[in-house]
Amino acid sequence: MDIKELLPHRDPFLFVDTLEEVSEQTIIGLRTFTDNDTFFAGHFPEYPVVPGVVLVESMAQCGGAGVRQSGVLGENLFFLATVNNVKFRRQVRPGDTVRMTITNQRVTARMIRQSGVATVGDEVACEAEWMCLVGPPPA
Repeated sequence: MDIKELLPHRDPFLFVDTLEEVSEQTIIGLRTFTDNDTFFAGHFPEYPVVPGVVLVESMAQCGGAGVRQSGVLGENLFFLATVNNVKFRRQVRPGDTVRMTITNQRVTARMIRQSGVATVGDEVACEAEWMCLVGPPPA
C-alpha cells in the first residue's frame, strides 16, 4: 500500500518511504534521507545531520502507518502526545537508510503506545517510546 494512503503527512514532513512488515505486534519501515531533505540546509550546512526530533517523528509516523494499515484507526488521525526515554546513539546523515522497528505496546481506538529502534546498518541510531492520541479529523 502507498504510504500516502496510510499517513496524512506530506513532503517536506513525510518521513517514511515504505513499510516492510506489519503485524499485530511489530511494524518495520524504511526511510532514506537525501540531500533534498529541506532541514539539511540549516542543520548543519557544513556537516548535515538528521535532527533527533525528525528521527523520533519518523518512528512515530512509521508506527502510525502500520497501525492504520492494520485497520484499527479507521479515518481517525493520530497526534504525538508524549515522548519518553529517547536515546540518540549514532548520527544519521544524507544517504543513510534508516530501518525503524516499532513495537506496539498498547493500541486502542483512543490511543497508540509504541516503542521503537531506528538503525542504520547494524548500528542503533535512536531509541524511544511514545504515545499518540487518536481522534476524528476536524470538521
